[in-house]
Amino acid sequence: MTSQQPIVTQTASRLPVFDEHTTAAEMDAMATNAELAANFLKALGHEGRLMILCHLASGEKSVTELEDLLAARQAAVSQQLSRLRLEGLVTPRREGKVIYYRLTDERSRKMIETVYDLFCR
Repeated sequence: MTSQQPIVTQTASRLPVFDEHTTAAEMDAMATNAELAANFLKALGHEGRLMILCHLASGEKSVTELEDLLAARQAAVSQQLSRLRLEGLVTPRREGKVIYYRLTDERSRKMIETVYDLFCR
């Protein structure tokens, strides 16, 4: 009796290949980028921050709107927004007494879309 192995189709990877031809400068750049990526992923690695980014992916929101959407207290929302701001993932804008937040760039939106595709569809 023979067991059949599933057929695995290999696709071209967009990841670099590191081998004996990799220079020290390339390895240093990889280490720097790994640190940046790790900090980015740590910022996403909290349920509250992830939910805030999900809501901001659809557009700018005030702190009060985020509190309502998350059913969370202002102090908790502000603490998470502070971390996201520190990591450069969100940008505040003040209009009178109201502070609005938006995603800083497309990295967060792309990551939220990927997480949605993997876990929510």
